[in-house]
Amino acid sequence: MSEAKTRIDETVKANDVVLYMKGTKEMPQCGFSSRVAGVLNYMGVDYTDVNVLADDEIRQGIKDYSDWPTIPQLYVKGEFVGGCDIITEMTLSGELDTLFDENKVGYNKDAADKIREANA
Repeated sequence: MSEAKTRIDETVKANDVVLYMKGTKEMPQCGFSSRVAGVLNYMGVDYTDVNVLADDEIRQGIKDYSDWPTIPQLYVKGEFVGGCDIITEMTLSGELDTLFDENKVGYNKDAADKIREANA
């Protein structure tokens, strides 16, 4: 395994929720990363953010690791969940709540409900 893949594997397995994104959770650097970080931030999820713009090896490595061509990428309990479109759909359908509940990831249920109400 390459050094980048080893670092990714260790990060994904050591943290309950990881978002590989362009920028940081405080300052996203693209609209798709901003949307996913915004959902997680609003829902009060405790997650680790990895700025792929800071490391070209990680930027390519995460695409190889997941066999998914785009960023952002969300991982929960070591499993790849999806990118922006998938996370948006899961948020609006309530599937993200279920995933968090099943994996004992803390989040604000009222905030999740408000996101759905605002997008109904």
